[in-house]
Amino acid sequence: MIRAVGAPRARTFGFALLAALPLLSGCASVIPTTDSGRPATTTPAPSRPAGTPRPYIPRPSEGAGAAAQPIPATPLAPLPAPAVPADATTAAASGVVAGPDFSTLGVTAEQATAALTAFRISCPSVQRRTDTSGLTQGADWTESCNAAKSWKDSDASAFFTRYFGTVQVGAGTAFVTGYYEPEIAASRTKSAGYDVPIYRRPADLIEVDLGQFADDLKGRKIRGRVDGGNFTRYYDRAAIESGVLDGRGLEIAYAADAAEFFFLQVQGSGRLRLPDGGIMRIGYDTQNGRGYVGIGKLLLDRGELQRGQASMQGILDYLRADPVRGAAAMNENPSWVFFRELTGPGPLGALGVPVTGRASVAADPKYVPLGAPVFLSLDRAEPAGLWIAQDTGGAIKGANRFDSFWGAGDDARAIAGGMSARGSALLLLPRASIARLIPAP
Repeated sequence: MIRAVGAPRARTFGFALLAALPLLSGCASVIPTTDSGRPATTTPAPSRPAGTPRPYIPRPSEGAGAAAQPIPATPLAPLPAPAVPADATTAAASGVVAGPDFSTLGVTAEQATAALTAFRISCPSVQRRTDTSGLTQGADWTESCNAAKSWKDSDASAFFTRYFGTVQVGAGTAFVTGYYEPEIAASRTKSAGYDVPIYRRPADLIEVDLGQFADDLKGRKIRGRVDGGNFTRYYDRAAIESGVLDGRGLEIAYAADAAEFFFLQVQGSGRLRLPDGGIMRIGYDTQNGRGYVGIGKLLLDRGELQRGQASMQGILDYLRADPVRGAAAMNENPSWVFFRELTGPGPLGALGVPVTGRASVAADPKYVPLGAPVFLSLDRAEPAGLWIAQDTGGAIKGANRFDSFWGAGDDARAIAGGMSARGSALLLLPRASIARLIPAP
């Protein structure tokens, strides 16, 4: 979420089963009101009661499709572990217990090869990064990263067996969702059918590191703007939808459909399919600092969606069935994501390197060292196996909480859109880290 922000990331907030999570980073509306500052569209807006949010014109840029049917599996039980202290906010504070040898976990050769490739490209960032989980130190990664440079992909399982041990963080109970790189219709210029603005980072959006002012606030950041000499919150989604950023030259492109763009913001990066057939890739740059509100959970709580409708595909159907209602639902999420054009490899994760479909996961860096391999044993077969933690997300918080990245295309969309899996998780850590964390008896 894929990113990130300090470093670029693939997506801002992982898909995170929109119904189940309290977070989401959200989106756009399309039809301007008379005071919005946006030119009016030629398509008449549906009638609406006074005071309700303006509707959008649904122009599906790709079919919603159906969420993939789960492939059931039986997960391994978490290891017995001491109770996690109530005030624990990192992996080290939550406690770790030694796990089984990697060679006993049943990771396939294909999974190990993909994980080694992803691990290899992460190494330069891993060795420079300060690990906020408290589990590793930069030098711990030197041996494995040096070995990874020339290790044969065909013998990847032996690499992980040799250089890593496994640990369980806290209770070890895992929850896994999915994200992907969406592709939506858009244009670099505003024209008929392309009128949903995709904004770059505004110059007046300021990020403040609170750790500069108090030691107990280290690691905490806030975003806002200066207004009349006061630092205040940045504009929320409703204000942005009403055109508060119009006329500032911030538009990098215009999407065709607001609901599709909403979900691209959730992912934090994506591909724009241009009218001439070209592709423009965009990635997360920053976010407006407003808390994410998961509209899926809101709709479930109100009874407007049933449990079986809480996938991305089901929420898209809901938004499009009534554009007035759909615009109102999207505007309940005050978070807004700003993008930049990506011209190199991508999408990029929080480590600043490309994430890999079916090999990269997003995690909370307070509980998982970014760059670390992660073994997941789940009640769905698709996300079970070996992954590399290369991304973060606003909805991905806490121990053993992961968001699996599935790449691009219809299959990725179908799997990620309905992904929700539970089971257990193990982290793979360099042996030097484990020796420090769990001294030999």
